[in-house]
Amino acid sequence: MSDAHAEDCSCSHHGYLSDKQRYLARLKRIEGQVRGLHRMVEEEQYCIDILTQVSALQSALKGVSLALLDDHMQHCVLNAAQAGGEKAEVKLAEASEAIARLVK
Repeated sequence: MSDAHAEDCSCSHHGYLSDKQRYLARLKRIEGQVRGLHRMVEEEQYCIDILTQVSALQSALKGVSLALLDDHMQHCVLNAAQAGGEKAEVKLAEASEAIARLVK
């Protein structure tokens, strides 16, 4: 999220902060998976095995993305919708754009 979006957020903090350590742990595991993929290619392992790991990595990233989106919807979007007005419309449009990027 850009600084402009962060400043527009009517929330006192980002929705994911309550689970920040869980997100960091998940991202650390993903980082390890990427290093593992690099090692597999370096060691010239079987392509199907590498593709299996790529698929697992994509699933892990999608899981983080969906969890972040859910936190954003439950926190920032909900707060903006309850307040109403232009900020609500902006947050709903922002969420729709994020969803569109995720489903590409």
